[in-house]
Amino acid sequence: MTPVCLKSNLFVTSKDLGNGFHFIFPSNLFPVSFTVKTALRRHCPGRILRSLHRNLRVYCQSKTEEKQVRRYSPFLEGAVLSSKGAILASDEWRAIPDIWRSSAEKYGDKIALVDPYHNPPSNMTYKQLEQEILYFSEGLRVIGVKPDEKLALFADNSCRWLVSDQGIMATGAINVVRGSRSSVEELMQIYDHSESVALVVDNPELFNRISEVFCTKRSIRFVILLWGDKDFLNIEGSDDMPVFSYNEIIQLGKEGRNALLESHDDGRQFDYEVIKPDDIATLVYTSGTTGNPKGVMLTHRNLLHQIQNLWEVVPTIPGDKFLSMLPPWHAYERACEYFILTYGIEQVYTTVKNLKEDLQRYQPQYLISVPLVYETLYSGIQRQLSSGSMARKLIALTFIKISMAYMEFKRIYEGKCLTKDQKQQSYIVSLLDCVWARVLAAILLPLHTLANKIVYRKIRSAIGISKAGISGGGSLPVHVDKFFEAIGVTVQNGYGLTECSPVTAARRLDCNVLGTIGHPIKYTEFKIVDPETNETLSPGTRGIVKVRGPQVMKGYYKNSSATEKVLDSTGWFDTGDLGWITPQHSRGRSRHAGGIIVLEGRAKDTIVLSTGENVEPGELEEAATRSPLIQQIVVIGQDQRRLGAIIVPNREEVLLTAKRSGVVDANASEINKDRMMGLLHDELKTWTTEFSFQIGPILLADEPFTIESGLMTPTMKIRRDKIVEKYQHEIAKLYV
Repeated sequence: MTPVCLKSNLFVTSKDLGNGFHFIFPSNLFPVSFTVKTALRRHCPGRILRSLHRNLRVYCQSKTEEKQVRRYSPFLEGAVLSSKGAILASDEWRAIPDIWRSSAEKYGDKIALVDPYHNPPSNMTYKQLEQEILYFSEGLRVIGVKPDEKLALFADNSCRWLVSDQGIMATGAINVVRGSRSSVEELMQIYDHSESVALVVDNPELFNRISEVFCTKRSIRFVILLWGDKDFLNIEGSDDMPVFSYNEIIQLGKEGRNALLESHDDGRQFDYEVIKPDDIATLVYTSGTTGNPKGVMLTHRNLLHQIQNLWEVVPTIPGDKFLSMLPPWHAYERACEYFILTYGIEQVYTTVKNLKEDLQRYQPQYLISVPLVYETLYSGIQRQLSSGSMARKLIALTFIKISMAYMEFKRIYEGKCLTKDQKQQSYIVSLLDCVWARVLAAILLPLHTLANKIVYRKIRSAIGISKAGISGGGSLPVHVDKFFEAIGVTVQNGYGLTECSPVTAARRLDCNVLGTIGHPIKYTEFKIVDPETNETLSPGTRGIVKVRGPQVMKGYYKNSSATEKVLDSTGWFDTGDLGWITPQHSRGRSRHAGGIIVLEGRAKDTIVLSTGENVEPGELEEAATRSPLIQQIVVIGQDQRRLGAIIVPNREEVLLTAKRSGVVDANASEINKDRMMGLLHDELKTWTTEFSFQIGPILLADEPFTIESGLMTPTMKIRRDKIVEKYQHEIAKLYV
């Protein structure tokens, strides 16, 4: 029997009995105060209600001998449910939803969430957030959600996403998360592979985009709409599928929870079970830069490790503002969001479109984002500097170069320089090196201070980040890193993977060594192994990075072979990244830079030329994108004699450069392909001249690589394999 409407454990099913319908009211579950008429009128879809009015047969079944399992978050609900026969409340967090009771008790009426761009705009206090989560979880129980069932949560960043995410977890169910920008095929694959039973969707636009495929070919018990009006849903061919709005679920949960609290049940109604730390909390499908996404099983213990150990990286205090713009299902955004909301901060949701305005409007202490956002901010500042008069541009760029030099000398005398060499300099040489660096830094300091007053202060005010920008989810280009350091904007780079919940290492404020991902966070181990022999390598030697810690996933869902490839019996996870660990020095310019992890690209991204030489494309790509003329680039050349590149040019900058250099007339509105290729070749030579491998032939892409085109992952990483596949014929001609 397929449920079509449910109300406080009222089950309305579409089993045809002659001309009527069969209703089941479990008398041990259903609050006496609710009547059939009231329940149907309030919560059955109108089209179902009209058909039911014609001919109803109602059956009341008493099944007092059959208890239902009620799984609950021990600290969140334990104290309330202990009188109902539940296990006594835990005094520590054992499941993710436990954090909301702690936060509500500590920060009650403080604003937790600000969501200005949805309709209606929303503000939530910590107490309201806890209540919404409790009501949403109870509403899910009312409509029949059971522990361990999987619900697909396909939605973007908002306060209601957080409530639904935590509401699902609080029932002991498992949410399967993805964003609205994913393709229908990808969402369908995730829904099917995860064995989800129902959909929680962002808005009518998303539902209508996927409804034809989902509703006709998939079994969906119900749909919950987080935002928007149900009247705008296209549900032709699925008239018997119940659809609930967010507010309806909250109302059902409120009534159901009140009924439960007012009841005199002493354990006869439910078998109470606590959510265990090793229970699966969520399935997060990897971005799929190569191959199909895999379902990462993250437990409550995995994510609690992040919540309890990220403060040493981000020492936030109550009242700090955080700007949130990443997809919330992204493990990085998600773990950080849980963590910061245990410290009484105020989180403001923004979008890529509104980021610049909101940085100035809210002046956040922190911004948690991916390298692409910091690259965009960097490019915007560079454009702003270039748009001024020649004199202003010259002054600003000169100041920046001076400040970068000052920072280089400062790193030397502070002992925060990178080295692979395990051998230390002599005491005398180290002392002279330090003294010389201090002298040069002292000479440059007045100019750096002047630049700070007349240039950098204005830039920082426009950026608006007063404490730190936290970068993760990809490699932060060194030139961007150095630029922000020079102008006094702290950027802390970190490293993690979805399979590690995700954070494994990060730079601290007191040891923010550029070009690295910092030290491992608490209870996390790193080792570097030889790709061929799997033997552990000494510090300073490059190899495959492996990680072990409480945050490492349980495995890939229904994919034991893939799990065994990356996770060994002793708990070491193979990241697939290349890197090395800095040697420990007791003196010299690297004395405070020991034990730090440095990444150098992906092992599987390595290009092997026909000469047998190995090339890491990431370093070349990072250098090339420093050119304002190059928007995106993918280096190619597998099994070829030389490297090539697929380039998305910044056409406006190319045209401006062509005019300045006299390649085209000052009044020209476009530039032909050959001249554009010539300028791009020159740019590549300029920015990659220090590398032993140079880029030869180039291919111009007509359109940028985007998420919508499938050429970037939802976390804004280039899908190298997809791009090479799309342009395979053009690449073949390139090497003829």
